[in-house]
Amino acid sequence: MASGIRDKVAIIGMGCSKFGERWDSSPEDLVLEAFNEAVADAGVGVKQIEAAWLGVCLEENNVGKTAGPLAQALRLPGIAVTRVENACATGSEALRGAAYAVASGAYDIVLALGVEKLKDTGYGGLPVRTRGVNNDLWLPNSTAPGAFAQLASAYAAKHGVDPRDLKRAMAHVSVKSHDNGSRNPKAHLRNRITEDDVLRAATIAAPLGLYDCCGVSDGAACAIVTTPEIARALKPGQELVTIKALDVSVSNGEEASFQQWDGASIATARRAAARAYAGAGVSDPRTQIHMAEVHDCFSITEAVLMEDLGFSEPGRVVHDILDGAFDRDGRLPVQPDGGLKCFGHPIGASGLRMVYEIYLQLLGRAGDRQLDRVDLGLAQNLGGHPHQNVCSVSIVGRHGA
Repeated sequence: MASGIRDKVAIIGMGCSKFGERWDSSPEDLVLEAFNEAVADAGVGVKQIEAAWLGVCLEENNVGKTAGPLAQALRLPGIAVTRVENACATGSEALRGAAYAVASGAYDIVLALGVEKLKDTGYGGLPVRTRGVNNDLWLPNSTAPGAFAQLASAYAAKHGVDPRDLKRAMAHVSVKSHDNGSRNPKAHLRNRITEDDVLRAATIAAPLGLYDCCGVSDGAACAIVTTPEIARALKPGQELVTIKALDVSVSNGEEASFQQWDGASIATARRAAARAYAGAGVSDPRTQIHMAEVHDCFSITEAVLMEDLGFSEPGRVVHDILDGAFDRDGRLPVQPDGGLKCFGHPIGASGLRMVYEIYLQLLGRAGDRQLDRVDLGLAQNLGGHPHQNVCSVSIVGRHGA
């Protein structure tokens, strides 16, 4: 395996817009909101940025198929700007492009920004339109709640979990995230809920109820990255936050064919996590990773991912959740900012929003959400359905950790 980018790229500035139903804002407004915070944090000017990556997934509803709108909105000085898309890992893909450009020596200071404006479409969920022949072939008339409800059923069947216990664990996931999100001024939903609220809510796709599903939001997030040497010169004496690993795994059709996959896990998450841990020098994620932001599009997704990412033993995640292992004061805080459950999911922005929370926690700038100890954090995105998806795993931490 190649040496990767561990500690070769430093994050010197990050920004995040307020997430929510931004009826009064254009995509450009969200971009500027995130960018202005990031450049102020980094202490650089726009003319110092040498290249940029823009992450947008559903371009027909947003900024179009090129990266031109980012260059125009920020008045970038005629530099190379690239638009990327990789389903729900789009924001992470923008960061990956920017980070590897710095690690390769091609550029010194670059920008990654993800944005999505979805609430103007009129859809209750993500807009539904053809995304190409492959998508139409494998996902005919499929819905995200239905697909992830099957993940819940398969997990319960494989591990012999009482459906009532699984439902209580899923409820705990949602209650925990809402409690965390209530502390975050940039979250879309800031209301606390109870276990009874979750258990009594309307069913969307059994066993998933209303509070088991994340919403759709508008939002943007931004990162400015450089080399550790330049970062020290720009911010002498300040803590350096560096990228340890960025990995992506994409389904090759095996899960969809059900040849080896049992429907009870996310195969790509296991592969991407294994490579990311190797690249970051992580041999025991349960003790070495101090916080996680995972793709909680549904409460069952977060639960299953705890096992796929190595944070719970196989078949034990229900017990770990109900014991509070992933609460703010548990052994591994998960979604300390509220997660997708409270931010919603503007697809292009979510991966960078997750890294933004890790960045704040590492620098001790998370306010009421601040955790006691964070040296390494993990962000994970999942785009698609359990049987066919793209999964990214990003590990960020203190320089040298």
